[in-house]
This record gives sequence, structure tokens and C-alpha cells, in this order.
Amino acid sequence: MKFHFWRSALALLASGAFLMTSCKDAENVAPVTSLSETASDADVNKWVLDTMSTWYYWNDKLPANPNLAQDPESFFESLLYKNPSDGDRFSWIQKSADELRSSLSGSTKTDGMEFQLYRQPGGTNALVGSVLYVLPGSPADKAGIKRGDLFTSLNGQPLTTTNYGDLFGSLGDVRSYGFSTVQNGQLSNTSTPKQVTATVFQENPVFKDSVYTMGGKTIGYLVYNQFINGPGGFDDHSYDQQVDNVFAKFKARGVNELVLDLRYNPGGSVTAAVNLASLISPKATNSTIFASYEYNKAFMDYIRSEGAIDQLRYPFVSKAQNIGSNLQRVFVLTTGRTASASELVINGLKPYMNVVTIGDTTVGKNVGSQTFYDPTGRIKWGIQPIITKIFNAKGQSDYTNGFAPNTLAFEPLNPKAFGDITETMLGEAFYQITGSRTARRGAVSGPVLQEVRSSIERKAAGSNMFLPDNLPVPHK
Repeated sequence: MKFHFWRSALALLASGAFLMTSCKDAENVAPVTSLSETASDADVNKWVLDTMSTWYYWNDKLPANPNLAQDPESFFESLLYKNPSDGDRFSWIQKSADELRSSLSGSTKTDGMEFQLYRQPGGTNALVGSVLYVLPGSPADKAGIKRGDLFTSLNGQPLTTTNYGDLFGSLGDVRSYGFSTVQNGQLSNTSTPKQVTATVFQENPVFKDSVYTMGGKTIGYLVYNQFINGPGGFDDHSYDQQVDNVFAKFKARGVNELVLDLRYNPGGSVTAAVNLASLISPKATNSTIFASYEYNKAFMDYIRSEGAIDQLRYPFVSKAQNIGSNLQRVFVLTTGRTASASELVINGLKPYMNVVTIGDTTVGKNVGSQTFYDPTGRIKWGIQPIITKIFNAKGQSDYTNGFAPNTLAFEPLNPKAFGDITETMLGEAFYQITGSRTARRGAVSGPVLQEVRSSIERKAAGSNMFLPDNLPVPHK
């Protein structure tokens, strides 16, 4: 095993392997050496196995004799360590490496709205979709769809627990949503559906920012929906710059309380997470530790033998826009869609300040992945395996079951607009800051329903964290 590790790592280095990072986090690729123009399933599987043998966090748990004759998806699944208590819930394979890499930068084909499906009340199999948010400038935005809108049919078919998978799975670019309203606690269909045409669209994760003055406090509020450095990938920091600009405004306005809205943020780039945390922590300097990483045993043995363990410690970044000196705490709004790099920020800030979470329990992803693809293009597949476990400055990584909220709060079926101080979750944060309620705690308009599925799960496969691109590669 050790020889195989060295051989593969050297091959990756010699071939100019690409490193990308995320929670999905890093990207590494070994080209395939066969000269055949079309890679067979066996070729793909051999490449997958070689990559997993080198980088997979649980590479000592790989099956001894995996069946190379399977299709790549089945083969990849057969390699994963599925122990229910501490195993792999997050690695995946994707047929198009190009689509995988695009999704990590927030570019996907979409109609521009994210939603949550719920089972309607009364023992029925009927579903209702609640619009969580709409991307500005997207087809859904142009069609007049807004956060809190409700829909019950798609392309003329009522949504049910038995057909929603097929309906969404077979969607063409043209989509027609049948909307409903809540009247006297009952759903009532509207007469005119809204039609949108999906297109390739780049999501800007810096969704909304506001400053409020209430109860003698100056409160900064940021809705941040995915950790993306910029639309051009990890070397493009235009979105990071936008976050910096938001905090420069917070600093100029004298913000002394902060509400960070990560309720729909499934994760993303670790470097984007470092950037955000470095604007918040009162101890953010180039020498204070934000996070550290642990890789598989063979990799860790090599790093220790080289005296390179410091390469696995990632510090904050000193930033002029930092407002930490004005903060005693930070409020973070969370749901069951808050994951990975979002949880990394929560965990990384905890050693330095009071982090108050409001909402629901987070996903529980304390591990990071890396994107692997064939730079020759012969193999079209891409894989996103877990390669590392992540700790904060106190060596803590104990949130595999998620971060339970300090205050439990749920969104209603038809939530109010972001930034509305009477919105349930933001209103709870304002109450804890000012002592005055702007919304009834737990107040909902309409029935409380069972969640079925969310579109956010498909964002870069959901719950991702990407590693920085300075991942050390074993060499002699």
C-alpha cells in the first residue's frame, strides 16, 4: 500500500496534476496513459481506483478486490466507506467533469429559483413547493416569482410524492409552474401558471446585505448562499471582494452586532470561508489558526516525516475590513441545508468568540473533498471524494451530527423576504440583540408540513467544501 501511495503521488506530481479546493475542496487529476481515444468503463474504474487509493480519507478501508467490470457509478459507490457512525456520506462521481467544475463556481443550467417541497396536510400524497429564493436577473425573477411563492404543479402535472422525482428529472428547458396561495389555512390554486425557460446562469452568492439601527445597536446583516471565490474559479476573487466591500460598509457604519444568514448555504471553497471568517474574528491575523486538516494515514505519515505538518494549518488573513474588534458575538441563521464550509466558519470562529446559532440543526459535514478529473479529456468523468477531516484551533471537529441551534426556529411555508425584520429567524436574532420582538417567535402563516426534498441539494451536489490549492503533494 505504501509503495502504491508513493508511486501514485509521484505520478500526479510529474503529470502536472491540477489541485482545486473546496468543501468540495481540492482538485487533483492524473491523466490516463492509454492511447485509446475512448476510455472504457474498465479504464475509468482503474483511474478511479488509483486516485482513491492515493487520496481517499478512508483509503485503508477500500475493498481488497473491487469489481472493475461495473459501470463507473456503481464501481465508485462500491469503494465508499459506509460505516453509519463515522463513514462517508458525501463523496460522489459525476459523468461530466466539466459540469462538475462549473457547478463549483456557481454556474449551472437553472430557471433561477431554489425551493423546498413539502407534503400537503391531511394524509394526502400531494406536494407543495415553497420558493426559498430567486436569483436576481434569472428567468424566474423576470417571470415575477418571489420568495414565499407556493406552487403545486409542474408542466400541468400536480406534484405528488410518487411523481415529483420523474417530473423534475425529465424537465426540459421550458418549465411551467402552477402557483397557489394560502387562504384560511388552505391551499388555493391560482388560475395562471408562470412559465420560465432554464438557462446557464451564474449565481452571485452575496445575495443581500443591510444595516439596521435598533435598540442602541447597529446591526449588520449578510445573506450569503454559497462559498464561491468568483465566477472564474479559485483564482477569481471577485465575490470575495464583494464580501470585503460589504464589511467595509459595516465597519464604516459602526456595526457592533452581526447576523450571518447561512440558512441555504451548502458550502463551497475553503478559501472563501477563510476570507469571510477573517472579516469577523476579533483575533484574525496571519498567525492565528482558523482550521487544520488531517489526511489519510499514509499521507500524514509522509507529511510528518518531511516535517511539513505546518502546511496543514491554515491561518486567518489580516484584513483592513475586519469588524471583530466591535463584536462580542456573531449570530448565524441555520437550517438543515447549512453545511460544510458554512459549518467550517461556525467551528473556526468558536475558539475566538461567541457563535450563537438560530434555526435548525446543520448537516454535519466536518470533512472536505477534492475534484479529480483527467486533464487530457479522454476520461470525461469527474470524482469528488472526501480526502480530509477538518479541525478548528482547539482541535475540535465534533459535529458529524451537525450543530444543534442555540435557539430553535423554523421557517413558515411561505417565508417573508430576506431582511424583513418580522421574518421569523431574523426576528429572533433581533430579539436576542435588542430585547424587543419584531416577530412572534415561531409564528407561521399556514400549516406546518413535512419536508420532502429541496432543490438546494443539487447545488454542486450539495453540502460541499473545497480545499485550498496549496495541498502538499508527496515528493522526493
